[in-house]
Amino acid sequence: MTCAIIGSGHIGTALARQFARNRIAVMVSNARGPDSLNELVNELGPSVTAASLQDALEADIILLAVPFAAHAEIAKARKDWKGKTVIDVTNFRETDLTPLGGLQSSDFVAGGLPGAKVVKTFNQLPAALLARNPAECGGRRVMFVAGNHDEANTEVASLVASLGFAPIILGKIAEGGSLLRFRGPLVLQNLIELGAPHRG
Repeated sequence: MTCAIIGSGHIGTALARQFARNRIAVMVSNARGPDSLNELVNELGPSVTAASLQDALEADIILLAVPFAAHAEIAKARKDWKGKTVIDVTNFRETDLTPLGGLQSSDFVAGGLPGAKVVKTFNQLPAALLARNPAECGGRRVMFVAGNHDEANTEVASLVASLGFAPIILGKIAEGGSLLRFRGPLVLQNLIELGAPHRG
């Protein structure tokens, strides 16, 4: 299984730090090209490598850590998304939901990625907290997961656990994912799971 983070802003960098902390290989890509990532990859060590967008899009699991408005350009970079698991880390921050046409933002993103299995996670916490060690108070920081494909949810929950978080699968995007939308009830909830078995 190969992983890539598209986006090197605060959230993308926070995720890259988690991969590096756990020595899990990941590619990082951004719109400015691999050379712009030299300082970051040198800081984080050998498990994090800079990649072009096209190379990042070849990964099995793609973490989409770009502003919501940028997802459409990423979608155009690949014609067929079949076989890809895309983790939607974006946040639709507008109060007017009309552009979504009644969909949750992750289902809207999925509409532009034909064949991809889109899973929502890693968007509930601010970047500074997301970058911190998930182990706290004898437990693990909770990370909610929602997607429309059970196997992709399980796959992503396993990755979430590998990064040190306690994954909790909320079901489909239209159901559990609605709790993770901008200003949703689970957003900014820094919950710690104590002594419970891995879920997912």
